[in-house]
Amino acid sequence: MCKPMLKWVGGKRQILDTLIQLMPTHYNRYFEPFIGGGALFFALKPHNAFINDYNEELINFYEVIRDSYNDLIKDIVKHSNQKDYYYKIRSLDRNQKQWKKLTKIQRASRFLYLNKTGYNGLYRVNQKGQNNVPFGKYKQPNFFEINNLESCSQLLQQAEIHCGDFTVIQPKIQKEDFIYFDPPYIPLNSTSNFTNYVNQGFDTTMQIKLKELCDYIHTKGAYFMLSNSYTEYTLSLYQHYFIHIVRATRNINSKGNLRGKIKEVIITNYSINKEVE
Repeated sequence: MCKPMLKWVGGKRQILDTLIQLMPTHYNRYFEPFIGGGALFFALKPHNAFINDYNEELINFYEVIRDSYNDLIKDIVKHSNQKDYYYKIRSLDRNQKQWKKLTKIQRASRFLYLNKTGYNGLYRVNQKGQNNVPFGKYKQPNFFEINNLESCSQLLQQAEIHCGDFTVIQPKIQKEDFIYFDPPYIPLNSTSNFTNYVNQGFDTTMQIKLKELCDYIHTKGAYFMLSNSYTEYTLSLYQHYFIHIVRATRNINSKGNLRGKIKEVIITNYSINKEVE
């Protein structure tokens, strides 16, 4: 078994069974260009995969897990779960001279530490690309499970790992490949917008660019499955594809009455010949 090593806002663990039920019965290569916490990837354990993300620190973390997870373990245990220490480690990206001295192991260790001790597992940056998540006040954060790290390392050794724009997959797609998209969601309203996962954001132009890539995948005879929010804009944008409605718990809205189980959509370019719960 492999399971995600990170806490991740918008992670798909709670609807994982539904995603698996909605997948095509067979496919060739697996692609996930917004890998994030990788819940579906780690559950499927595909032998031929391409994973990508625009977040450089996330991709560096996966590369270190693949190549040097024992060294990461040695470094992560040096960290202290103290408020002042947290802000000291968080501030390392404010000083470029200091930042450039960090090794890949140290950056991955910092990334994991901030993920496990920062508020609510958020990964959020300002316009300068600097982490600005407050201290989470967790009493005993669990940084890793050794057996899981080892399993994930073995799986990642079978995957091509890339950092960049999601369109990097376009020239690689072949007939009957399978692509799962979990992009930053179209906001439900002005208070639920959460696109500062990277400093470039993910606006309407990017959503249209993503839809055009889905159209390309369809013309190639490959399969795609895409998660997004349930909005009129989403339904209109993907009206020519199959739209499946699910409910998931989301807690990032600033207004308490807008948290909890909400509708989301899973969009596919193929029909499902089985009942999905």
